[in-house]
Amino acid sequence: MAGGMGTRLRPLTLQRPKPMVEVIGIPVIDFVKDALASAGICEVIVTTGYRGESLSAHVESWNTEGLKAWVNEEEVPMGTAGSVRLLKDELKDTFIVGSGDTLASFDITSLLKEHKESGAAATMALWEVEDPSEYGIVGMAQELNGELDGELRSGWIVKFQEKPTPEQAFSNVINAGLYILEPEVLELIPEAEKFDWSRQVFPAMLEKGMALRGSTISGIWFDIGRPSDLLKAQRVILEEQERLWTQLPPGDRGKNGFNSPNANIEGESVDSVILENCHIMSSATVKGSLMMSNSVATDGCSISYSIIGSGSVVEEGACLTDCVIGDGMVVPAFSAWHGIKFPDGTE
Repeated sequence: MAGGMGTRLRPLTLQRPKPMVEVIGIPVIDFVKDALASAGICEVIVTTGYRGESLSAHVESWNTEGLKAWVNEEEVPMGTAGSVRLLKDELKDTFIVGSGDTLASFDITSLLKEHKESGAAATMALWEVEDPSEYGIVGMAQELNGELDGELRSGWIVKFQEKPTPEQAFSNVINAGLYILEPEVLELIPEAEKFDWSRQVFPAMLEKGMALRGSTISGIWFDIGRPSDLLKAQRVILEEQERLWTQLPPGDRGKNGFNSPNANIEGESVDSVILENCHIMSSATVKGSLMMSNSVATDGCSISYSIIGSGSVVEEGACLTDCVIGDGMVVPAFSAWHGIKFPDGTE
């Protein structure tokens, strides 16, 4: 599923859909695709909406000897489940639905095995969080339709709760946005109607007593809804890259991606991420930031805890703190910016 607009990541998503936002130079959607390919999946269909045309050529590049990939673009938004319902004629056997705008890299093979052995109609990948208040939590039981046990990390799903208060939180595992499904589940989705997996399909399954399983995954998972999430994801992936299913491209850790070896990259090597073909002048200072490909930091500028979009230029003496600069933008010389999304408005 790759129809998200990524409004909270603007201006990075003004010219591209959220699944094409890059993490360590890799579009977010590629992490899910690589995890699927590693599990032996041989056909991938990408459902698109917002700026779907920019995904078409990219998905076409996935086609290799072992993988067939193509795009199905919605004429009107159909929701997360409605977009999959459009492909009903293609989905005659067990299939996997993944979120193309969530960064996920984990072992899907074991999840498939558990799904098959359990006989579930659907199996949901879960992720453990410290603070579940911003997510939808999942409660499970040892037995189908059994009593909720908040300590379980794998079992039969019996309850959902969106964005719980501390008093409402009966577990700290959340929906990770990847589902293994049997074709019968599609019968719950009305034709030509906007419909959602978490808000409508899965609650309907519980009401009907259908077998819905959950299993907590290990690996890498990020909801990169906000710029701060994107910065954190860059650093974690660099630290965990040997565990990933994805081959990282050139340029990382502020070591290989830039053209000025005397540039002042503050902090530990993974604090700032500098992608390929960036140019950082020797008197520029970069701290805790992400500079996307082909961006420029000129003499005397200071960039702290910010994201600089591809092809953007921070001019001489400019000072940026907690900023998000869109692709191809120019930050004026000797200007100071704090806590804004330039040029998409201030906070």
